[in-house]
Amino acid sequence: MAEKKDKDKKDKKDKSEQVEQAIVHNPRIKPLIIEEEMQNSYINYAMSVIVGRALPDVRDGLKPVHRRVLFSMFENGITRDKAYRKSATTVGDVLGKYHPHGDSSVYDALVRLAQEFSLRYPLVDGQGNFGSIDGDSAAAMRYTEARLARISDEMLVDLDLDTVDFMPNYDESLKEPVVLPTRIPNLLVNGSSGIAVGMATNIPPHNLGEICDGLAALIDDPDLPEESLLMFVKGPDFPTGGNIVQVGSEDGIRNIYLTGRGSVTVRAQVSIEPAHQKKDRQCIIVSELPYQVNKAELIIRIANLVKDKKIQNIADLRDESGQQGMRIYIELKKEASPDVVLNQLYKHTSLQLNFNAIMLAIVDGVPRVCTLKQILQYFIEHRTIVVTRRTKFLLQKAKDKAHILEGLMIAQDNIDAVVAIIRKSKAKADAKENLMKKFKLSDKQADAILEMRLHQLTALEAGKLRADYDETKKQIVDYEEILGNKKRLMKVIKKELEEVKTKYGDARRTRVLGKIDEVSIEDLIPEEEVAVFLTRSGFVKRMPLTAFRNQQRGGRGVSGMETREEDQIDSIFITNTHSYMVIFTDKGKVYRIKVYEIPDASRNSKGQSITNFVQLEEGERITATIEVESFTKEKQYLFMATKNGTVKKTEVHEFENMRRSGIIAITLDEGDSLDWAAHTDGKKDVLITTANGVIIRFDEEAVRSMGRNAAGVRGINLDKGDYVVSMDILEKNDKDNYAIIVSQNGYGKRTKVDEYRQQGRAGRGVRCVTLRDKDKAVKMRIAGSKDSLIIITSTGIIIRQKVKDISEQGRAAMGVRLIKLDKDDSVVDIGVVKTEEE
Repeated sequence: MAEKKDKDKKDKKDKSEQVEQAIVHNPRIKPLIIEEEMQNSYINYAMSVIVGRALPDVRDGLKPVHRRVLFSMFENGITRDKAYRKSATTVGDVLGKYHPHGDSSVYDALVRLAQEFSLRYPLVDGQGNFGSIDGDSAAAMRYTEARLARISDEMLVDLDLDTVDFMPNYDESLKEPVVLPTRIPNLLVNGSSGIAVGMATNIPPHNLGEICDGLAALIDDPDLPEESLLMFVKGPDFPTGGNIVQVGSEDGIRNIYLTGRGSVTVRAQVSIEPAHQKKDRQCIIVSELPYQVNKAELIIRIANLVKDKKIQNIADLRDESGQQGMRIYIELKKEASPDVVLNQLYKHTSLQLNFNAIMLAIVDGVPRVCTLKQILQYFIEHRTIVVTRRTKFLLQKAKDKAHILEGLMIAQDNIDAVVAIIRKSKAKADAKENLMKKFKLSDKQADAILEMRLHQLTALEAGKLRADYDETKKQIVDYEEILGNKKRLMKVIKKELEEVKTKYGDARRTRVLGKIDEVSIEDLIPEEEVAVFLTRSGFVKRMPLTAFRNQQRGGRGVSGMETREEDQIDSIFITNTHSYMVIFTDKGKVYRIKVYEIPDASRNSKGQSITNFVQLEEGERITATIEVESFTKEKQYLFMATKNGTVKKTEVHEFENMRRSGIIAITLDEGDSLDWAAHTDGKKDVLITTANGVIIRFDEEAVRSMGRNAAGVRGINLDKGDYVVSMDILEKNDKDNYAIIVSQNGYGKRTKVDEYRQQGRAGRGVRCVTLRDKDKAVKMRIAGSKDSLIIITSTGIIIRQKVKDISEQGRAAMGVRLIKLDKDDSVVDIGVVKTEEE
């Protein structure tokens, strides 16, 4: 077996050596360095894609496939004054003669040329289903029909007058134009987009009249400053309309035109109207969309946002578009603010988007980013070449015609002699030779005389001949003047541009509204105090505090939140709609959301999952929430405490760049959890309360500021089995406020804060409440006598009481009943509502 393997190895080696020797000695095989070959081949491929497929020519604004489609239709006489022809006919002709690629690429190009929502001035007149703004595909090419559009006459005019160069097609059996002699600045008026190798172009469409005005101004003054062109070209003009707005300080239109790159913000055209048959409601009507927005996908997107409650206050949504035009109907709820909903739609949907322009085109065979002035100059240069070549061609034809007419007039003046010579000649060749000798005619003149008909010998025809000759001589003089006078040449170009503008120009569709103040959703949302509820299973909702009236001590409260049977309310958080809700979890991580992003809900609603707003890890539980207005203020801190009594202080700005997936707030010991946090200026006193009714008060400055990843220091020494249930902060010299302590079984009291003396950090604390059997302290909050207290139970019952109605007792007292609880219910959290007018 081993011998067989060795033999096979030897045979393979011998064969390899034989192949190698054959390659070395074969003169037709050339060894190459593979790195160089790959580099050269890739460059060749890249240039083929860039020049031959993906980027438009700066002169006619067309990619090769579009140019070939138009030329093929022109060659086959499928023009605007002829009947429509099947698209498959054109596609087959283009494939067979000029474009040896896939039929879908040719048909897609033909379809785009016919779409009114893709091209500002469609170059093909389509009949049948050529797609829609809803994203519907065009029908198969065997069903649709097409012919050249009226405006395409200007793209192909003078093509037969030697105005442009022709090149061999792919098999050198035919010729095709290198570029079209267009009178229309197509690159700008219809725009272009394409992705090449290592580069891309995205040129917006423009208004034909404005571009023609800009060209005329540049013809009159070639040194016209680029800034001055902005007076003529106001901005992109999209086929679907919409509004261009400037958000912020950067002028996107100016950047595009002066640098060739930039971005403009495009908004849908909307109006706010009374709702159908519901005069107490309003609706948003969308009549125009930003360029290249899919209407059907937009409606689905809005519906999903409403379903997910990311956009609220939309009652109805439907597409009422028809023959009268586009109309998306968005009905609002009775209490909704149209401006708020509209700004939410701008933020979350394609009713507002940025058009990122890159004015990249092929210039002299090389891709180049061009400014507005450069594109206009290249077009003028192209028209100069086209008109010059056309004039030379027409001049030569006029000279040839004049030469023939001169011969015919000689024959008219000597008609009898001419007739006699012809009659005496034996054959046509003899007659031709005799005429050339007698009257010193050229070969062509003699042929023309011999081709004359008898009626041309009449006096009337002689007069016409003389008039034709005089007119031809005038044309010769005119053509020579055009060729010899640059100003006259530019005048012809300008006149033809004016004719194009008069014939095809129209009003702008896209309005340029200029700079607008960026209105954030926050600016449109009323600033109000709200209560945010969190359940143990991670559901969250907010409600206005006005939904909870004050009750007497010992009341039963009202339902504040519907929870699932296995779920219960974990905490309540009093804040402002414009503040950040900063969320801490048991794993030591921190997240943040704007309070107004949490949907407003009714008392009996269970709310939404917190995972709609932040990306919690599996098994991660929210333990604390605080309010922060800004993360950029100096000397502001977040003070944290853990279940096992560790504390930590970190500057707020360290939490400024927060991801949806959260960041580390504290490094925890095994078995510990981050349960409390507060926003402070670093100069307060800290109060920490335990489940067994012990409290410690110490100076916050005893805890130095640490980085986010630090583990913290000891805040309180706990007895065995005891754990921290609450933390709050207060002013060092505070003597007026109270510490409100509430137990699981609904008992509570208020005690003057000055009864709790300041101790050193990490002390054992003092008694703050005497607990009844099987009862535990739940929370402690600092409040003033004019404030209100909200108590929430595990089953979602909420009661709101005035602090002054709660019994004031000493620090070791047991407290009194604050809320009547049902069996198996218990207090889970309390919140303080600061002073307000009743």
